[in-house]
Amino acid sequence: MSKIDHSLFNTHESAFDPGPCPDCNAPLQLRHSKNGAFIGCSDYPKCGYSKPLHDSDNTELTVIEGSHCPECESELVIRKGRYGMYIACSNFPECHYVKSNKAQDTDKVECPSCHKGHLTKRANKYGKNFYPCDQYPQCHYALNFTPVAHACPKCAWPVMQEKKAAAGLIWQCPERRCGHKQPAQE
Repeated sequence: MSKIDHSLFNTHESAFDPGPCPDCNAPLQLRHSKNGAFIGCSDYPKCGYSKPLHDSDNTELTVIEGSHCPECESELVIRKGRYGMYIACSNFPECHYVKSNKAQDTDKVECPSCHKGHLTKRANKYGKNFYPCDQYPQCHYALNFTPVAHACPKCAWPVMQEKKAAAGLIWQCPERRCGHKQPAQE
């Protein structure tokens, strides 16, 4: 006698029932792709209806009292999306306003590679900051630490990066061949 209940593996007796397709009324089923699982119409390819398995898209967390959308005057809300939290208009989908979190022009340092763009602060999907050139994809230059518009005294590279060390803040040349370090200047 087997200790495994094989009826648990029978897909016909599953408790998962997403219901009928809203487009063609055929039953919906769990489907798989290279990007993971999703819910799709069983009448594919005649009907192409699909939706994510988990509705984690843009959940509204709270309304910001006294704030107004600059485009439609509705209240602004804090939402949680795929790349973290952001501020947007509560009148979505009629209004698509999203408050930009890009750095101001005063914070930008000229890109030492292409000399056309500026290094801007961005965050990856894990929330870690990095500083790529805003001319991407033409320029692929990026730093992992805060850029400082100060030429390296050893190799004359026009940008250094600010790092935290045991002795305090230091400036380090981002060029691999150089790597010069010095105490941060105020």
